[in-house]
Amino acid sequence: MPPYNNGGYNNGGYNNNGNYNNDPRYRTNNFNDTSRTNSGKPLTTSQMIDTLRKREKQRMDSVIFNTRFIKITNEALLRDSTQLFPLDTSLTDFENYNPLFYARNPKISLDGTMGRMARPLLFEPRKTIGFDVGQYGLEPWLFTTDDVYYFNARVPYTLLTMVASGSKEQYFKAFHTQNVKPNWNVGFHLSFMGSNGTYANNRILGQNVSNFTGNIFSWYESTNKRYNLLSTVIFNNLKSPETGSILNETLFTSSTGSFDKGTERVRLPNSFANWRQTQLHIKQFYYVGRIDTTVVKNKSAANILPTQRLSHTLNISQNKYIYQQGDQDVYHVFPDYYFSSNRTKDSLTVNHIQNEFSYSFYLRGKSNEFVKNEFKLDVGLTHDLYNYNQFVVDTVLNQEGVKVVLPQKQQQANFQNITLNGRASYRLSDKINLQASVNQIVVGRNFGDFLYDAKLLLSGNQKTGRIILNAYQQSSSPSLVATSWITNHYIFNNKFANQKTTALSFNYINDALAFDVKAEYFLLNDYIYYEASPGGIDAHPVQLTNPANLLKISVGKNIEFGNWHFDNFVVYQKTDYQKTLRVPELYTYSSLYLNSFLFKVLRTSTGITVRYNTQYTAPSYAVGLGQFYNGADVTFASYPFATVFLKANIKNTDLLVMYDYANQGLFSKGYYTVNRYPQLDAMLKFGVRWNFYQ
Repeated sequence: MPPYNNGGYNNGGYNNNGNYNNDPRYRTNNFNDTSRTNSGKPLTTSQMIDTLRKREKQRMDSVIFNTRFIKITNEALLRDSTQLFPLDTSLTDFENYNPLFYARNPKISLDGTMGRMARPLLFEPRKTIGFDVGQYGLEPWLFTTDDVYYFNARVPYTLLTMVASGSKEQYFKAFHTQNVKPNWNVGFHLSFMGSNGTYANNRILGQNVSNFTGNIFSWYESTNKRYNLLSTVIFNNLKSPETGSILNETLFTSSTGSFDKGTERVRLPNSFANWRQTQLHIKQFYYVGRIDTTVVKNKSAANILPTQRLSHTLNISQNKYIYQQGDQDVYHVFPDYYFSSNRTKDSLTVNHIQNEFSYSFYLRGKSNEFVKNEFKLDVGLTHDLYNYNQFVVDTVLNQEGVKVVLPQKQQQANFQNITLNGRASYRLSDKINLQASVNQIVVGRNFGDFLYDAKLLLSGNQKTGRIILNAYQQSSSPSLVATSWITNHYIFNNKFANQKTTALSFNYINDALAFDVKAEYFLLNDYIYYEASPGGIDAHPVQLTNPANLLKISVGKNIEFGNWHFDNFVVYQKTDYQKTLRVPELYTYSSLYLNSFLFKVLRTSTGITVRYNTQYTAPSYAVGLGQFYNGADVTFASYPFATVFLKANIKNTDLLVMYDYANQGLFSKGYYTVNRYPQLDAMLKFGVRWNFYQ
């Protein structure tokens, strides 16, 4: 999760690619600037820093540093040029800290609290090619290279965040960055997550979520602005309980309900999944030839634009996927067992070394304000080297003839992929930009995988907005889980064709009107999903023989009336394979809140957020396999989910009080999103976020 709060409209800052992400370049800062400024000619950022430091040293003034002196970027923003943007420390979306409840990409999970197995509520196809393990359930809680941000911090910056609801859910984050030299920044990001959930026995450690993630990062830029070195070490250790659900299946329908949900019995008290990951990521690039610059609007800095660039990226990672069961399957959660009937420890270890080389060439006209009439070409090659080993614990006889429990290797493989990468773009002006990219695996185990992407960006003025047209075609190999999987409870040996996706989209964004609409069409061929036999629990992968079509229309609109704000987001989805894809037809998000400024120091935001989706056939979950699958055709009643919140800011401290599922008991006693897994109860949460400078 990024070290700053989620910006944009409802966790959906709009970027030039039309994606709903947290791109810092499209954020606005809503903090109080307390530094002094001269009434004469505006100073540059560097001049202002030097002036303030001189004043402090000479004790001529009291200096308060703030986010004006901290700039942020990421690897994607450094792809074509050196771009830095102000850090956002506003209260925006503080209440939406949980990835399960992101406004524009919500998820369903086994419990509704953080750290549990989850999948998207809306249709979100995976846009990747090459080797794929096929385990996605804990991805929302992983720290990845996409979460790494780099800084130019002229003053040290520290951020501490904590949100808790007793033992049910606890989240703590520590972030720090500083420049050890003017052109060299270092920092770290640590996150801790713990949860007993709503339906866990507190005396059993295996039923607790326990996550530790983070990274250590560094950004070095040479004094002549030609060489950049980005490096980070990422680590993840996620432990998520897999209880097989509670035994009481009439929890919300019986007249008695539950006396104490924390002591409800579960089918597997000592069963959990554990993902461990360590990754080293190093990217370096060098600008060759002429270097151009464009001055940003406030003229306090300039973007560095190369004409040629050489780059190399090195990724070394180890991923471990472990499932452990410490008690017998009394309630028949599993369809079968192949090695041991009273305990399970399945593990898969994947080692991956990736080297990527690329060369970029730019042709552009000269302009100090914006880039126009620019042609850019990227060509590159990626080499992936993989090794994996899969083990299952079994009872065997040792050399003395004594039965012992040891891990036994079931399969292993060593292989490689070589991918050719190409990307071309032509920018006629700051209004028109055409992009196309090609990624094709030409050698290796996943030979034939490809991803072709084309995009046209048309920008008007601030009142008319911008349009993004996008089309892509993808062919990706089936996952390891679906084709070759050996564990204590599941063994698969399948030959599936590549999954093929064709997608078209139209996106219109108008920042002045705080309005956006996106229409997407997906054609899915040879789609792979998981299902069970009628009335059974034998989850297994199958491939759809007929093409599936899905239409997805998303509309966002924010309304302001004085200090009142009304943010809205609506998604409509329609498919001819509803029983297969199992997504709701309609999803809505609305947030009504009042912003206030009290006593000239206290900023507050008080409001209510309501989420709602129409009924859909709920998926089931296969414990030990880590997959959501199409099981019994169960459809649960659907009601709004309301959260009441109060956010406040005073100087460098943000406070949060929120009450999740505030309307529990109004329409129903509770709700389900996954078959047999009841979701969280009403939950009072407290949060605090401290920003430290110097």
